[in-house]
Amino acid sequence: MDEREPAADGEIHSADYSVSGKRAAGNSVSRILRAVAYPVLLLAVVCVATFALSLRWDPAWVSPLFLIGVIAYLALLERLIPYDRNWHPGKDEWRWYGIWFLLTMAGSGLAQLLVALAVGLISPEEPARHLWAEIPGALLAGSLVSYLVHRLGHRNALLWRLHGVHHVPEKVNVANNGVNHVLDIVLAQSLVQLTLALVGFSRPAVLVAGLFVAAQGYFVHANIDVRIGPLNHLLASPEQHRLHHSTDLSEAGHYGSDLSCWDHLFGSFTWRPGREPAAVGLHDPASFPGTGEILAALLHPWRRRPAPAPDPE
Repeated sequence: MDEREPAADGEIHSADYSVSGKRAAGNSVSRILRAVAYPVLLLAVVCVATFALSLRWDPAWVSPLFLIGVIAYLALLERLIPYDRNWHPGKDEWRWYGIWFLLTMAGSGLAQLLVALAVGLISPEEPARHLWAEIPGALLAGSLVSYLVHRLGHRNALLWRLHGVHHVPEKVNVANNGVNHVLDIVLAQSLVQLTLALVGFSRPAVLVAGLFVAAQGYFVHANIDVRIGPLNHLLASPEQHRLHHSTDLSEAGHYGSDLSCWDHLFGSFTWRPGREPAAVGLHDPASFPGTGEILAALLHPWRRRPAPAPDPE
């Protein structure tokens, strides 16, 4: 039986397996995993941040190692409590996604290189205010800039030719979170990091906020059947981000990948309990090269054909 079935009200809900010995036990384990998956991830952010600050670990290796751990954790959950088994990557997709992931990491590294000097000169070594009072400010400022850049990427025709690459896959999972045009990553991450540096947030605050943002970024893109209930009105979730990738543009808001407060404030919050997309991907699939056409996708912004219209609000 498919794990998700349409209910009488037209919404799609998780269906229970038939109750019989082994499957019933599996259901119990699945329910526990669904309940603890997100708290465990948040606890990991707190623990790694605490140890990194108290032991003065080098952010240059803390952040990438933490990200690898997050990806491995969520990839395991995708197998144990998948939202849609059909969204598991195939063999060819794993190959394509691996190349895209390396390109995304290269773009992220380039963004950090471009702002490293500014951060080093502007951002103080130690917090001017109490660190735990500074962290929420860094998170709010960074998430606001990220939200605005993301939303602009959907509204501006030129930027959409960069960002639209991310919306080509007709699945949403941890593996294809790395399907991004390099320049899209460079632009978004450079603006966020420069903002934090110019505002004057300390490096420890930026590190902690960065760990949370990295965890959230992959969590919301995970193909896992985890629901956070009322917390959706504060934090972004896979429930919201699947709607963001919906081919139904009327529900494809949710430009925040860490906090959902900006979607509420700027009118792009569309989630409600039980609302799930019928399909994800591009509203006009022919407007972009396929995910496997990596070189064509990277060159897409400079093609002479008229730019496709950005996704409307």
